[in-house]
Amino acid sequence: MTDDETTDTASSTVVRVEFCGEQYAVDATQPFLIGREGDLVVDENPFLHRTFLSITFEAGLWWLTNIGNTLSATVTDTTGNVQAWLAPGARLPIVFPELLVLFSAGATTYDFTITSDLEYYSPSQLSTTTAGTTTVGPIHLTSSQRLLIVALAEDVLRQATPGRGEIPASAAAAARLGWSQTTFNRKLDNVCDKLDKFGVQGLRGGPGKLATGRRARLVEYAVSTRLVDTSDLPLLDHADQLDAVGGSRPA
Repeated sequence: MTDDETTDTASSTVVRVEFCGEQYAVDATQPFLIGREGDLVVDENPFLHRTFLSITFEAGLWWLTNIGNTLSATVTDTTGNVQAWLAPGARLPIVFPELLVLFSAGATTYDFTITSDLEYYSPSQLSTTTAGTTTVGPIHLTSSQRLLIVALAEDVLRQATPGRGEIPASAAAAARLGWSQTTFNRKLDNVCDKLDKFGVQGLRGGPGKLATGRRARLVEYAVSTRLVDTSDLPLLDHADQLDAVGGSRPA
């Protein structure tokens, strides 16, 4: 296939965005803009850029670009094995048949999917997650660390379709788990430090200084990489049952 044929094939590819049950077709001849304004109006959230992300066709490829100046997005394939953090000004080619995009603005986390009928790479499941286990790939979580992440990601995980979910404040999440604020903060420090050592970006604001948006970034990473999923939600029910009978929580 010649370069011209490759370009023609890619430009004729059907690319769609799905958000809150709605599908949007992307036109190869002009940028598809996502934000408070644009082709996909995500929300009126004042913490969200007017135009945050764009999907364009250039140089024979479809691209997802962060055109904002503050917010970042987490992008992953359907398996969660390929994950990228799209910082302001960065862009990446859309080479998988389906991508999940997550980003946070204020206390709200949003997610949408990008689907394409042109498949450059086919994802394969390299690691599996079994409900109740504490290992996903090389990252080992204690039971209380997993419970903390599920409590923060609960609203996002309960979505039936890609859309929006609220990230609870630390005090609300601690109350949800029946933990003291001190215990919750200590465990949040520990899990953020652990993931930071594995190279997960956005969980620290600099040497010795935790990022203020670490809860949202933690949820983005955990959900996009399948570190936690809907099969973990019963852990919260078990925590509620412990409260009801006066049982002990994970230390």
